[in-house]
Amino acid sequence: MEKAGWMEKTLEIARESVLSGRGGPFGAVVVKEGKLIGKGANEVTLLNDPTAHAEIQAIREACRTLGHFQLDGCEIFTSCEPCPMCLGAVYWARPRAVYFAYTREDAAAAGFDDACIYEQMALPFDRRSLPMIQVEPREGANPFELWEKLPDKATY
Repeated sequence: MEKAGWMEKTLEIARESVLSGRGGPFGAVVVKEGKLIGKGANEVTLLNDPTAHAEIQAIREACRTLGHFQLDGCEIFTSCEPCPMCLGAVYWARPRAVYFAYTREDAAAAGFDDACIYEQMALPFDRRSLPMIQVEPREGANPFELWEKLPDKATY
């Protein structure tokens, strides 16, 4: 299937999500070597899970399919430019490319505005609207030190 076909698949998933009442107007697929290995629709309200965005759902399914936490050699097609959370997940998954149909401005016009998240992320902790307060851990409690010493860790 060509890129346009995969994009139409994401839009089909998004439309079905709306028409079924299961979630918002978002869909995503993960493709590897021309094969669909993961798909997802927005199911935030259905699952009462704010992380159940289409891209996250598709990434989770694709990783289960591959038996790996990275999407090497994969492409993600999504109905809309990924939000900050999904963008972070996409970068962690490390696909080869991401293709999207609509922009975050299109989503904002429909009531899905994440501009405030982008704005908040750029601010220092003490200027954010949601308090972000670092609590100093006790000496010797650093899990990063343990990780650095672990000889057989799965790096990512």
